[in-house]
Amino acid sequence: MDNSNALPIGSAAVPARERTTASRIKSIFSGSVGNMVEWYDWYVYAAFSLYFAKVFFPKGDTTAQLLNTAAIFAVGFLMRPIGGWLMGLYADRAGRKRALMASVYLMCFGSLIIALSPGYETIGVGAPILLVFARLLQGLSVGGEYGTSATYLSEMATKERRGFFSSFQYVTLISGQLIALGVLIVLQQFLTSEQLYAWGWRIPFAIGALCAIVALYLRRGMEETESFTKKAKAKESTMRTLLRHPKELMTVVGLTMGGTLAFYTYTTYMQKYLVNTVGMSISDSTTISAATLFLFMCLQPVIGGLSDKIGRRPILIAFGILGTLFTVPILTTLHTIQTWWGAFFLIMAALIIVSGYTSINAVVKAELFPTEIRALGVGLPYALTVSIFGGTAEYIALWFKSIGMETGYYWYVTACIAVSLLVYITMKDTRKHSRIVTD
Repeated sequence: MDNSNALPIGSAAVPARERTTASRIKSIFSGSVGNMVEWYDWYVYAAFSLYFAKVFFPKGDTTAQLLNTAAIFAVGFLMRPIGGWLMGLYADRAGRKRALMASVYLMCFGSLIIALSPGYETIGVGAPILLVFARLLQGLSVGGEYGTSATYLSEMATKERRGFFSSFQYVTLISGQLIALGVLIVLQQFLTSEQLYAWGWRIPFAIGALCAIVALYLRRGMEETESFTKKAKAKESTMRTLLRHPKELMTVVGLTMGGTLAFYTYTTYMQKYLVNTVGMSISDSTTISAATLFLFMCLQPVIGGLSDKIGRRPILIAFGILGTLFTVPILTTLHTIQTWWGAFFLIMAALIIVSGYTSINAVVKAELFPTEIRALGVGLPYALTVSIFGGTAEYIALWFKSIGMETGYYWYVTACIAVSLLVYITMKDTRKHSRIVTD
């Protein structure tokens, strides 16, 4: 792990006047690019699982092979809270930069293992074991990346632009997903199905490992945040310290619940919903998802910047109210839509609403906690909530459909957003009461 540019705990902070706008933007860019690479690697697994499922498991039923790869994907998801805990502790003790470097190392190593692993026919049960190990590393990486990245971007930005700059966390998250989809489309154009099944599926993982090396190089040049260098010597991050902030912990859980469920409903699940429920073709579903995700990505800094002007709480409340009122009407109407543009506008309307959460959720969480516990306080409760509500979104939606009560899922999403709305209404506006400002 490279620590060449990391400041030791308790070292003198760089005075604010010496940290230029250019150096802040460079550090924020380096952190954001690493975040994009990590999410690309995370989504590539799901995008290409159809092609590599047969390589890692015994010959037999294709559905069984896909279920095995999906189960391993779920294992990676369950590792995210552990990653949020371990990386959060490390970031609060050793520094944001060191934790972000470690996170990229884990993701790079995981992608490289998948790209180079022999298949089941070559090493037998060792193949799925290697796949599980690689996915565990990637789950740890992604779980740790969120809290540390949210903390770093929020601390590195100036008070006046904190909402704007921290919104790039979701810009890079969505762009990673879009790039993974783009690589799939390109490879499908240039390689035959036989080539993709035989060896072409390894290419995106190799690309991810190479991009991670670039991200490592960029993150070497990041500055440590002034908040950490000033306060790290005073206290140490531990779970006991974290538990002294129960109100903040529950706020993160409540704040995240409705937002993450809505996000996964209108992004990862929506492509399957358009095919299985609406009856659209896979190609139309893919293009609608790509188009709406791109515009959704562009919205993040716009609304993040708006929060710097009017506050975080009004935007969260707007998401809560609109999400509670319009989730059922949007999904019910979408069920009957038959045109590409009709589906596009409905999903885009939903994502505009969801942007009220995604664009500022990182900075709001970071502003809740003091420096010595910030990365852990953001990362752990967020990862737990995402695993419980975001990670199960698709399964619960399909379960409601299987029992003939698909509208039950619409009301479930609505109820979770309504619970989050209660949190938004009762919490303070973190722009005005930020712990980043006061500590």
